Amino acid sequence: MSAATPLPEPFAGWFAGRGWEPHPHQRALLACDAPAALLIAPTGAGKTLAGFLPSLTELAARPAPGLHTLYISPLKALAADIARNLGTPVAEMGLGIRIEERTGDTAQSRRRRQRADPPQILLTTPESLALLLSQPEAPRLFAGLARVVIDEIHALAGTKRGDQLSLCLARLARLAPGHRRIGLSATVEDPAAIARWLAPERPAEILHAPPGPMAEIAILEDAGDPPWSGMGGRYSARAVMALIAAHRTSIVFINTRAQAELFFQALWAENADDLPIGLHHGSLGREARARVEAAMAAGALRAVVATASLDLGLDWGDVDLVVQVGAPKAVARLVQRIGRANHRYDLASKAVLVPANRFEVLECHAALDGVRAGRLDGGALPPGGRDVLAQHILLTACAGPFSADALFAEVQAAGAYAGLTRAAFDRCLDFCATGGYALRAYDQWQRLRQGPDGRWQLRDPRQAQRLRMNAGTIVGSETLSVQMGRRGGPRIGEVEEAFAATLTPGDTFLIGGRVVRYEGMRELTLQVSPATSREPKIAVFAGTKLATSVRLSHRVMEMLSDPAEWGRLPGHTRDWLELQRARSALPGRERLLVETFPRAGRWHLVVYAFAGRNACQTLGLILSRRMEAAGLAPLGFVATDYAVMLWGLREVADPAPLLAAEGLREGFEDWLASNAVMKRTFRNVAIVAGLIERQPMGRRKTGRQVSFSSDILYDTLRRYDPDHLLLDITREEALRGLVDFGRIEEMLARSAGRIRHVAAETVTPLAAPLLLEMGRVPIQGGSAEAVILEEAAALMAEIGLEGS
Repeated sequence: MSAATPLPEPFAGWFAGRGWEPHPHQRALLACDAPAALLIAPTGAGKTLAGFLPSLTELAARPAPGLHTLYISPLKALAADIARNLGTPVAEMGLGIRIEERTGDTAQSRRRRQRADPPQILLTTPESLALLLSQPEAPRLFAGLARVVIDEIHALAGTKRGDQLSLCLARLARLAPGHRRIGLSATVEDPAAIARWLAPERPAEILHAPPGPMAEIAILEDAGDPPWSGMGGRYSARAVMALIAAHRTSIVFINTRAQAELFFQALWAENADDLPIGLHHGSLGREARARVEAAMAAGALRAVVATASLDLGLDWGDVDLVVQVGAPKAVARLVQRIGRANHRYDLASKAVLVPANRFEVLECHAALDGVRAGRLDGGALPPGGRDVLAQHILLTACAGPFSADALFAEVQAAGAYAGLTRAAFDRCLDFCATGGYALRAYDQWQRLRQGPDGRWQLRDPRQAQRLRMNAGTIVGSETLSVQMGRRGGPRIGEVEEAFAATLTPGDTFLIGGRVVRYEGMRELTLQVSPATSREPKIAVFAGTKLATSVRLSHRVMEMLSDPAEWGRLPGHTRDWLELQRARSALPGRERLLVETFPRAGRWHLVVYAFAGRNACQTLGLILSRRMEAAGLAPLGFVATDYAVMLWGLREVADPAPLLAAEGLREGFEDWLASNAVMKRTFRNVAIVAGLIERQPMGRRKTGRQVSFSSDILYDTLRRYDPDHLLLDITREEALRGLVDFGRIEEMLARSAGRIRHVAAETVTPLAAPLLLEMGRVPIQGGSAEAVILEEAAALMAEIGLEGS
């Protein structure tokens, strides 16, 4: 169908009745006869309607019962939103098409009915689709499937949920070989890679909608100077409240849940007119989130403070402003969030960026450059996870006996598993059948057997219910209690697993304003003792934060190293960088800047890695170990997205040996093997692969029970089966995920041993904010904040920035 070809009735009349004209990309997708298509269109361009038009026109022309179209969304809330929005045109045109949702919130009675009498359009999630495919009636249910629509495809490809979906798509290709696929997204860095993921064996046509008006993005500069350190951005609450008052409806995005809570409180303190403001993040209950979503849809709120829980596609047309508090950490994330404002194709989105500290001023400008240049942050999609494959094999057995040869061929047809070898597949199959060498003596892990016909099936058919109950790839993060003493001591607070996983017995850290020494972990409780030192080794617990993308980090480095770029920066930032250039040197991509200086009886070492927070935290651990081995007596370190600073009793005269690439990975892996990082990662892998049950027959295990079980299994496998499949997966994931080791290797490869060592006489301007991070503790009141501000002012005066 060309742009001139009329829409069929009743669609043409429905569009005309609203004074609308279908967009060219909507017509193009309707006319597309390729087996798969990827539509890249900006938010508000009607891409979801475009994805459904082929299904609606086919069903209108040839109505028939049975499942015709699967719509797959990464969010349950998005499926519910689509159900509301799609139901309106279907009802108004009298199409008589049944549209239903099937998610984790769907009642069991409705799920049973849907398997027996499916709707024509089913809106679901990857997890629910995997469960549907595990049912014996799946071949009948999906036999007539004509189309699959995957919304927000960029949020799934390259993740474990995406791996699960990729395997499900391969299964659907076998059950309904003629079905067509449509992928929808507003933010795709590498369309060809996503198209291959969507349809590896049949070329996907890539359709681009016109980009629409350029977004109107500003960086907030009238809230006062940002602080030198910290991530909360609460200094801007009054100015943000004024922006909310001047607009119809605003979404205020914050990067973490804890910061969202604090900023929400700060906004209310400035909300003199009692404007209705909501809060939305993943830790809130489903009912609380639903109330906020309904209030926003009804236009009853002037603003909502949210995290990534609202990043994707909920259509609230009255939103006319997006505020991003804190640097966005990735250009693609910023583009996605900006698109929530003016959810219309013909209107420019409006957004304001609020840097939380001075360094984030640079990152916000770099992110803004990326948006204007249309360059996102994508990297190569990783291969599919073998723990997800193991779960898929077990769910396949739930549906009935299978041939290993046929299943391997099917898995290789999945975009995420196109490079899978037969040896890797057989290893996963053996794990599913026996549990592996060290566990094959235990009946509970012998779940598959081979029948006389050579096909594999469940050893006990009653296991099917248990396997389905424990399916899924999302493993929630636990909060760990901190207890003083080994037994029966008082509980003094909580920390997140991501922080606890980095600790080694003897490490000291701040909690509740005091320095404590980590002694060990008992189940899910961190046991600590009072520290004799007033200086913590790991200076601050600040919760889980998003890491800056590699490309955005490089943009910031380029801006720092090119003084010609500084003219557009605020005066306080230009002065800061000019002083750094005069006193030390500027970081750059081709040479690694390392500074050393004495202060307060300690020697400090700063490495400007620009590798993201996880990688810088890992680099701090590596450098601490190497300094200890060299007799340099390290005392502690602090890490940000851009740098790591260590302090100790002796001067580092030559940092080059500490940063040598030789032996780096081997030494770190040796340390990592016995660290809590590996145990935490193993637990997640073991849950996804089906070795550990989250819900043993209707009774959900607590995080404490799961951790206890996984710790015993991990220690057993390390001792008796060190080459076990799940240990291999664990090592890969720990290095890639929690510790981000690859970004350290990228940094070392980029600098290729070229180190610019500046031995300064005192603290340098770029290092000053790191010194402030050393002593930060959660602020409990205005007086504590005043102390922090006084400390910042004194430190800036010391380096010559008295007026900042």
